[in-house]
Amino acid sequence: MRDSQLGIGVVGYGYWGPNLVRNFSVNPAARVVGVSDLDPGRLGAIRQLYPAVETTTRYDDLLKDSSIDAIAIATPVRTHYELALAALRAGKHVLVEKPLASSAEQAMHLIDEADRRGLTLMVDHTFLYTPAVQKIRELLLKRELGDIYYYDSTRSSLGLFQKDVNVIWDLAVHDISIIHHILDEEPVAVSATGSCHVAGSPENMAHITLFFANACVAHVSVNWLSPVKVRQTFIGGSKKMIVYDDLEPTEKIKVYDKGITLDASIEDAHQFRIGYRAGDMWAPHISPQEALQTEVGHFLDCVRTGTRPISDGTSALRVIEVLEAASRSISEHGKPVLLKQPQLVRERARATA
Repeated sequence: MRDSQLGIGVVGYGYWGPNLVRNFSVNPAARVVGVSDLDPGRLGAIRQLYPAVETTTRYDDLLKDSSIDAIAIATPVRTHYELALAALRAGKHVLVEKPLASSAEQAMHLIDEADRRGLTLMVDHTFLYTPAVQKIRELLLKRELGDIYYYDSTRSSLGLFQKDVNVIWDLAVHDISIIHHILDEEPVAVSATGSCHVAGSPENMAHITLFFANACVAHVSVNWLSPVKVRQTFIGGSKKMIVYDDLEPTEKIKVYDKGITLDASIEDAHQFRIGYRAGDMWAPHISPQEALQTEVGHFLDCVRTGTRPISDGTSALRVIEVLEAASRSISEHGKPVLLKQPQLVRERARATA
């Protein structure tokens, strides 16, 4: 650290890298020391915006720089594991764009490496740091919705087509991380179907169902081939229901006092009478603060204090296990795939209980 600031290196200045550089640059607890990218044109753009930041086409330059304490990785998924492993072995704390790695095995190796070296490993599940998702989690923890019946989400747009991952690894990863974050229950199985409409590319649309041990069920629909951009989620409970629209400029969350009531006598338990309840709707205030700004601040705090991040390696591993199971289900035409909690996760859960 220099001048009580954490030195940051960023690898990858394509789609997400500029956002990371911008947010680290405005945080007083950090100083962006260097950025690495294979495209000289992108490095030229950095020099125009951030003249004090060193640029290089060689990732090793960041790893060898003793003034860099942490590395932020914003590169294609297939490169995450090697780049993160190299950073950890160089003694750097690591923030990786989602998903953490291409497989659960790789994720577990990164977790072990970070733990062995006492370094912070965090994955960029940005939606967990949005004020909207934080408010939803707060409402669910207070049981404002009662028992959760379902989570139903549509996440679609026209692009961006990825070469190394299918649409669930690109878009559904958001909802899977949100589901893990806001619900008490863990999914026990997953079923998925997907379609590819561009020759030589992975699936560009998919429908995923997550099953839970209780009555809750989650449906996630993702699509790169949609005429409009949609980011809408419905969460239904026994008391209230939520509509979460991330594209809404102000009222992103609407809480509806709506639902059903079941009436049946003991003698006629098989003959339920269903009543419908319709009450008020209210939209809680949502802070306009950028999620990535909150996330970057959280990462820096975790590096300084040793606190385990909200989106740590273990939470990233749980997400990847669901992604792998969903991909396997797609290859088997929707056959449900059971999810097993790995030994590492069980041990960590007991240690933090």
